[in-house]
Amino acid sequence: MNRREARNPLWVSRLIYPYRVVGMALGGLSVAAVLHELHAPWAAWGFVVLGCLVWPHLAYWRATRSADPLRAEKHHLLIDSAIAGAMVPMMHFNVLPSTLLITLTTVDKLSTGFRRLWLHSLPALILGGVASALLLGTGFNPLTSMPVLLACMPMLLIHMIAVSIGRYQLIRKVTAQNRELDRLRRIDTLTGLSRRGPWEEQAQQVLASRRPGRQDCLLLIDVDRFKQINDQHGHGAGDATLRELAERMRRVMRPHDHVGRRGGDEFAVLLPETTHAEALAIAERLRSEVEQIRLPDYPGVVPTVSIGLAVAPAEPARHDTWLDTWLEHADNALYRAKHEGRNTVMG
Repeated sequence: MNRREARNPLWVSRLIYPYRVVGMALGGLSVAAVLHELHAPWAAWGFVVLGCLVWPHLAYWRATRSADPLRAEKHHLLIDSAIAGAMVPMMHFNVLPSTLLITLTTVDKLSTGFRRLWLHSLPALILGGVASALLLGTGFNPLTSMPVLLACMPMLLIHMIAVSIGRYQLIRKVTAQNRELDRLRRIDTLTGLSRRGPWEEQAQQVLASRRPGRQDCLLLIDVDRFKQINDQHGHGAGDATLRELAERMRRVMRPHDHVGRRGGDEFAVLLPETTHAEALAIAERLRSEVEQIRLPDYPGVVPTVSIGLAVAPAEPARHDTWLDTWLEHADNALYRAKHEGRNTVMG
């Protein structure tokens, strides 16, 4: 059972109910046209009224009062097939409406998403037909007249439109879910910044697009004494510090810069088409911004950051090591910033 079912076990019944009401009514219209031509007995008419007009509402009523609405709805879908099967011999196997009833009823089972329900519905379909033939009698008149054909058109057209709309909505939902999954894969949930993998993809693209004479810079940023913040004030304080740091980075960086979280309390910023002097000014501005962070819920936390700066190195013989070399230069600069007493920029 998924989360949606756990929250609202009637969601399947509420989804199927309007389709059952419309589908049964339209199917009843085509059956009624055939019964009129056959001068069918009142028992047949009564069955059509009960099956096509009363049953949809009765099924929903039963589902709302069932301890297991999902299981009840599966039973109702099998009863739908039995009703459709019963109408085929009543119509003396009139080809078009009989074919439509059997086909669309089976397609509906496939559309529900219940595994192999269409296969389980076939015995119900056959048993419904056999019971109808034994109780009400039957004949064989397969020809479809023009009035019956016209009575079948609404069932065919509206069913096709309803299925198309359902599939369109499903495709839109799946597309939206895929976009959300891709976003979650790329975005760090705590800070809203890029995760390590997607950030490194952006860095590779920056290196691949370099032109002669262009400078690109990289900042590696590490929160000073972050373990001490967690130990003294709790992990909530650490999380709040990282979120606020991410916000300050978004405030300082330019639209075309790429900010990412590499893991823990370490962050990285790509500064495309940026000179060393420009990158140093940006890093100093960020360092100053972080110094001003005050957390209302954790007044004892006064975070600072150390920043290592590196200009993109010359193109190496092996491109697969280019980013690693750049990161190593920035990491060495970050180590020097830590060694010089923290809360500083080196590079």
